[in-house]
Amino acid sequence: MTDAWLTRPAADQGRAIDAGDLCPLALTEAYLAAINGHDAGPRIYARLTESRALDEAIAARDRARAGLRRHALDGVPLSWKDLFDTAGVATESGSAVLKGRVPGHDADLLQTMTRAGTICLGKTHQTEFAYSGLGLNPVTATPPCVNDPDAVPGGSSSGAAASVAFGLAAAAMGSDTGGSVRIPAAWNDLVGLKTTHGRLSLQGVVPLAPKFDTAGPLARSVEDCALLLSALENRPAPDLRGASLSGRRFLVLDGAPFDGIRDLPARAFEGAVDRLAGAGAQITRRSLACVSDALALSAVIYTPECYAVWRDRIEAAPDVMFPPVLERFRSGRDHLASDYIAAWDALMRHRATYLDETAGYDAVLLPTAPNMPPNAQRLMQDHAYFTAENLLTLRNTRIGNMLGLCALTLPTGVASTGISLMCPPMSEDRLLRLGAAAEAVMGGA
Repeated sequence: MTDAWLTRPAADQGRAIDAGDLCPLALTEAYLAAINGHDAGPRIYARLTESRALDEAIAARDRARAGLRRHALDGVPLSWKDLFDTAGVATESGSAVLKGRVPGHDADLLQTMTRAGTICLGKTHQTEFAYSGLGLNPVTATPPCVNDPDAVPGGSSSGAAASVAFGLAAAAMGSDTGGSVRIPAAWNDLVGLKTTHGRLSLQGVVPLAPKFDTAGPLARSVEDCALLLSALENRPAPDLRGASLSGRRFLVLDGAPFDGIRDLPARAFEGAVDRLAGAGAQITRRSLACVSDALALSAVIYTPECYAVWRDRIEAAPDVMFPPVLERFRSGRDHLASDYIAAWDALMRHRATYLDETAGYDAVLLPTAPNMPPNAQRLMQDHAYFTAENLLTLRNTRIGNMLGLCALTLPTGVASTGISLMCPPMSEDRLLRLGAAAEAVMGGA
């Protein structure tokens, strides 16, 4: 009976625990057994924290029996991307450069979630240093895509998405610097929340580009993401009841998000927009020059920061890195400081312009990814293909990072395609209410 819960939303599990219909210990044991018995388990989890998980599950069981649950997700098992520090357990950010790195303390967010009563199942595989949107990592492991065993799952939170999609965690914690929560969520038919930069603590999180790094959940429903955010912030969850699309104004962001888009993601997106309109949403379409102008600054803004953070470590051991990732890091070493500073000045102007031009809309809509999950073997064999697909994969999601927004991806109902909603910074509660209304229209959880 417990096995039937493994693919249910985290919120449903929490309610069942609260009602006395589900035991946190039995649930955790079922997840651990499923992970250890799954053919792809070693490709999804870099390492399990079994003793910790069982101890936490026993404590959650005892709290539930005593009526002392700490949160709606108390007793629910989660996975954690391998860049969140876990005390006494290797945290290597998917790279041999950091092999054997064992932190002495949990990351702030893991501490907060542990206090809320969630259970840490283990650490999931990821793209090396979180520096690719594809999820391909021959250095450690490449998790599978739930819809295509020969395709990559999206990255960099690749194992995070796979752990949920394959029923090996109730929900997952990932990170998003240019799309690393939203891409794997979309390609594995999940909901993914990119939080506003600076909203959640990144203390104890292995960095990539600190001015863009964010943390966020991947889950089966918008409600799950809302509850996870509440636990991460130790506050009441956003109220999603009564969320409606009637009269809501959405801007479909034409232009850059549709350049080179493949047929299936385009059709899936348009079908999703039609359903939103059918539920009473008002749809406007226009392109914004500030978006294209911001995207044009990506290379000079992202790559120097990433290289500056990791230059000494990667140049001390470049031969142990996946060459395309090493090449991406090294692309940041020759930019002038004056160009970097000027680009940031320009980006801040584009951010202000964007907020002015979208102020009359409840959210901005765009396809989460303009392509489908590429074939893993071809990516390994064709360097030019890897580079082109990676850039295309992250193009749309990077808009939210460059402009400093919060964003939510939802499944469209067509496998491995997503529709994203973007809202102004620090408006996650509004975003989640809109997402809940949209999810209901599209037949989600």
